[in-house]
Amino acid sequence: MNRKNMPLILMLTAGAVTCVITFIQNYSILGKLVSLLFVLVLFYFLGSVLKWTLDYFERQNQEETEEEEAGEGEEEATEAQSEEGE
Repeated sequence: MNRKNMPLILMLTAGAVTCVITFIQNYSILGKLVSLLFVLVLFYFLGSVLKWTLDYFERQNQEETEEEEAGEGEEEATEAQSEEGE
C-alpha cells in the first residue's frame, strides 16, 4: 500500500478545518496564522509517526510470511527426501 502522501493529506485536511474554524470564530489574522502554523506542524508530525508505524507493522508481517513460506518449503523438501529413501 502506498502511504507516501499520508502525512501531507492529513496535514492539509487539518489545515483546511483550522482555517474554517478560525474564520467562523473571528480570530485575528495573527491568531489565524499562528494556529494554522501550529496545526500544520503538529499534524505533519503525527502523520509521519502514523506512516512509520504502519510501515513497521507491514515489514513485520512480510517477514513472518516469508519465514512461514520458507518453513513450508523445507518441510516439503524433507518429505520428498524421505519418500525417495523408501
